[in-house]
Amino acid sequence: MGHDDLPTLELAFPGPERDRGLAAIRSGEKTAFTGLLEIYRHAGREVPTAGQRFAVLDSEGVPAVTIELVEVRVLPMAEIDDAFAIAEGRGYADAAEWRTEHEEFFGGDGVAEFLGRAPVIDGGTSVVAQRFRVVDSVTS
Repeated sequence: MGHDDLPTLELAFPGPERDRGLAAIRSGEKTAFTGLLEIYRHAGREVPTAGQRFAVLDSEGVPAVTIELVEVRVLPMAEIDDAFAIAEGRGYADAAEWRTEHEEFFGGDGVAEFLGRAPVIDGGTSVVAQRFRVVDSVTS
């Protein structure tokens, strides 16, 4: 199955944040990411499962990397541990720093615009914590 046959995945919003995330995936530094459960529900999407593959899109909307999920957990933000925070490949020192950054991102204008309202973001907020492996990378 090629990139074009897979469901797509967009990390963050297009631009520098997405570009850094994609570079971290390609380097092997990023092996995990987190989604807000409320976004899945609002979009009418099922929570993914281990074994599913996705084409990760770059900032231009072009498939850049194919990943396969190896672990998917739904849990409160407060239960994200240091190892998972570090696996996100964004330079987080620990779970506390991860929580601060994710509370800011999930509570930001982009998410509020998508949901049509500002979500309540705190330690009890449910997130979808996903670990993955790179299956294929498109080089340009």
